[in-house]
Amino acid sequence: MRRSSVCGGMAVALLVLAGCASRPSNPPLGQQDHDHGYRLSSWQAERGDPEFGLVVAMSGGGTRAAAFSYGILEELRRTAVPTPTGTGRLLDEVNIVTGISGGSFTALAYALYGERLFDEYEKRFLKRDVQGDLLGLVLNPLSWPQMSGGSFTRSDLAADYYDRILFEGATFGDLRGRGGPFTNVAATEVTTGARVTFNQNTFDLLCSDLSDVRLARAAAASSAVPGVFAPVGFDNYAGTCGFDLRANVERVFGPDSAKGPTGRISLRDREFVALQDGVVHRYLHLVDGGLSDNVGLRSVLEGLEATAASERFRQVSGFDKLKRFAVISVNSLADPDNDWGTHEKPPNVVSMLIRATGVPIDRYSYEQVELLRDFVRELQLLRGPDGQPLAVEFYAIDINFGAITDPEEKRYFRNLPTSFVLSDEQVDRLREIAGRLLRQSPDYQRLLRDLDANAKAGK
Repeated sequence: MRRSSVCGGMAVALLVLAGCASRPSNPPLGQQDHDHGYRLSSWQAERGDPEFGLVVAMSGGGTRAAAFSYGILEELRRTAVPTPTGTGRLLDEVNIVTGISGGSFTALAYALYGERLFDEYEKRFLKRDVQGDLLGLVLNPLSWPQMSGGSFTRSDLAADYYDRILFEGATFGDLRGRGGPFTNVAATEVTTGARVTFNQNTFDLLCSDLSDVRLARAAAASSAVPGVFAPVGFDNYAGTCGFDLRANVERVFGPDSAKGPTGRISLRDREFVALQDGVVHRYLHLVDGGLSDNVGLRSVLEGLEATAASERFRQVSGFDKLKRFAVISVNSLADPDNDWGTHEKPPNVVSMLIRATGVPIDRYSYEQVELLRDFVRELQLLRGPDGQPLAVEFYAIDINFGAITDPEEKRYFRNLPTSFVLSDEQVDRLREIAGRLLRQSPDYQRLLRDLDANAKAGK
């Protein structure tokens, strides 16, 4: 793959060893085309029942999040449901999967491998000491020349490692035609604070072709915790491919969009405007997606807000054809115990830093789940062009450790570390509790009853 940036001031011997130690670049897009690339509008809208929309949102949280999310997929795979063509699996009804940080590995691996995931994912990723392997690579003198003097960082080293153990060099172009759900993972751009989603719609804005971007680099960016990993660099070619942000907004939302968006759409609009400055933001520096959306729900909330605000968007997105719409939020956020309140002496700097960054993210994550429920109530009041209710049944299914009834078991899961190494027992317990919490969810039980009742009624 083409490399960008220049190495300067390095000894000849080092250059011989490392070449130009620069990061892989994302290629420019010659001309923006609404039908090109990995985007939702060109995806298989008819996957599963066309009247049933099912989204799975996977949160951040290292291997804890990856294993917890995987347990949800396993449960959906085990669940038989009636379909228009006979009995099927609920997993095959999933239309969209979002992933953040640790959840991005499960989301991308499932999009790439489909059924193969359930034979290989444990050994290749979940039950591997990823954290130890990465530390070993960074401390290995053979890696130092590669990370010296150029733009290639330890995060790029991590991306190459993820390729070797899991993604096998696959790109977003490879996901097309795989038959799986559309998968949307995200990272945070540190200069603007914008959420950068790995789909061609966002990369149109950057005038870049996502097709040649490796899945491993997206996962590395989404999980690049500041202070632990360096930002993952991407090139911004905005303004070179004929992309018109205003015209694109009007195309999706209709002429009324000129009045200006509100709420989450307005925030997203401001982020897009910032990213459109390909001079001031010529280089993008991406870090952990949890800083802008730790439960993977922001894209879902923006879509629901657009659905409520725009009849044109309901038609373009196919939402007006749905009879049921369910969102499973796989929220693996932890809340480890501490005894700080029993001591006069304050905690150490490292502990304070971890807590200071974690508390706002956790609070924002729970707020997003509540916003999802608010939107569900609002959208149930929507009416179509004929003035009749849209009659879409909504299911907001929130799966989190807070629903565990046994105090000791709840404490066990809330104290699991946010790292990329867990014991085999911890991984297996996360998978088991994920399935159990999903089965026990009242909203999930209601969904299964309604699907069965709908089938018996011949609808």
